[in-house]
Amino acid sequence: MIVFRKKDELNAKISSLKEENTTVGFVPTMGALHQGHLSLVEEALANNNLVIVSIFVNPIQFDNSEDLKKYPRNLQQDVDLLNTLSDKIIVYAPTVEDIYEGETKSKKFNFDGLEHQMEGKFRDGHFDGVGTIVKLLFDIVKPNNAYFGEKDFQQLAIIKKLVSKYNIPVNIVGCKIKRDANGLALSSRNTRLKPEHKVVAPFIYKTLKAAKEKFGTKSANKVVEWVENQFANHELLELEYFTIADEATLKTVKRKSKNKQYRAFIAVYAGKIRLIDNIALN
Repeated sequence: MIVFRKKDELNAKISSLKEENTTVGFVPTMGALHQGHLSLVEEALANNNLVIVSIFVNPIQFDNSEDLKKYPRNLQQDVDLLNTLSDKIIVYAPTVEDIYEGETKSKKFNFDGLEHQMEGKFRDGHFDGVGTIVKLLFDIVKPNNAYFGEKDFQQLAIIKKLVSKYNIPVNIVGCKIKRDANGLALSSRNTRLKPEHKVVAPFIYKTLKAAKEKFGTKSANKVVEWVENQFANHELLELEYFTIADEATLKTVKRKSKNKQYRAFIAVYAGKIRLIDNIALN
């Protein structure tokens, strides 16, 4: 497996491999790969002739400098994991300089309000950082298909909006959340959980499933109130937000409508580690 650090070398390699009707699948990641990432790569391998995985910890999408500093990085381990799937994957692991060329800052985006909901309320500038790096990577790789996990459902919606508003010729594929046997959504941050937090973290998904069941008979406000009460006295988990939103607009639901799709979104602190999750409600 070849690891490219420079976009010019990557582009030369892609050009040498591309033939007529070759499809390129792309999985952008920040590394610290786990089975959730691998499931995206497997989907890409099954549906494309050529698969590229980027591994880049993007500094401009972190609103917390400590989180950026502590984000797990182990390129060789990531490459070894990818090798268990296929030796034909191309890895792009650029430096900050290669990506940003000395101008490491976000561009401003308008995602029609999607960026102001949920994560946008708590992580200032986060989605400008996401939009900036994803657009740059799409310009570099020029994939036919790009794969993103539904764990970051708001990010997925924003990337679809990015592609639509900027007429980027790439098909965005959303892939289902991969979970541990205990229900905890797989995340690179899970490796930083203390043992006591690992034990209780599955409570998040357990609560989401219960909320889904209650949503069938109770109002959205009642379900939100119930979830907040579940976390109010939890000794090790601190609820940052729980929201029931319209899947299309991501706006908080005030009154249910029969012809709309709803999803519950949650962010929880387990010690200093922030975990997010979501679940379709209907």
